[in-house]
Amino acid sequence: MAKQESKKKSADKGEQYEKLSGPISVPKNYIPRLKAKYNKEIIPALQKEFSFKSPMRTPRLKKIAINQGVGDAVADRKIMDSALNEMAIITGQKPIATLSKKDISNFKVRKGVAIGVKVTLRSNNMYEFLDRFISTALPRIRDFKGISKNGFDGRGNYTLGITEQIIFPEINIDKVNKVRGMDITFVTSARNNSEAMSLLREFGVPFKKEEDEQKKGHKKDEIFGGVAKKDAPKKETKKDI
Repeated sequence: MAKQESKKKSADKGEQYEKLSGPISVPKNYIPRLKAKYNKEIIPALQKEFSFKSPMRTPRLKKIAINQGVGDAVADRKIMDSALNEMAIITGQKPIATLSKKDISNFKVRKGVAIGVKVTLRSNNMYEFLDRFISTALPRIRDFKGISKNGFDGRGNYTLGITEQIIFPEINIDKVNKVRGMDITFVTSARNNSEAMSLLREFGVPFKKEEDEQKKGHKKDEIFGGVAKKDAPKKETKKDI
């Protein structure tokens, strides 16, 4: 009898919660903003830029893979649960825990232990995440001047590293146990880096300007040049002789 009463109470609580929150109603013909932009604007623009004869030849975004390493979860299971929860909030999709493939005594890792989190986004979820990532997450990075162009692999895929998950507005900073980074990979059907870069740029991904990269290169040269001058042996003068 007591069990039945507890079940009824939990069911009543669930019904009350559903009434308060309510299911999220999405129209059947709903199309994400970036998906509509791709069909209407990006396909003609890329077809004109690269002189493609058919619109089917234009590159498209296949999926977005997000990975996060959680090495601390070996000692505490709650850390893995919080990482899974945060990834689900960020992406809007249930993530999967990645398991270690072999024993590593130096890191106190056993085979089959959860040490990371991953999720793969496709279709509408992919476009929705990309839209939020470009419009709200990236501008929240400190001193943001664009992302690097060096993340392409030569096969049309681009990988980007993020140092803090708190750049996403969905994350409540007060509930974050530890600041962690993640790797985001954009998988496209492009055949080379130039096609992939044009596709992402048309979506609105802000790449760094060549002027900023050249300035960074000059600064590095100046720093290393100054160090080399300091370390260089002094020339003997007449006074030393």
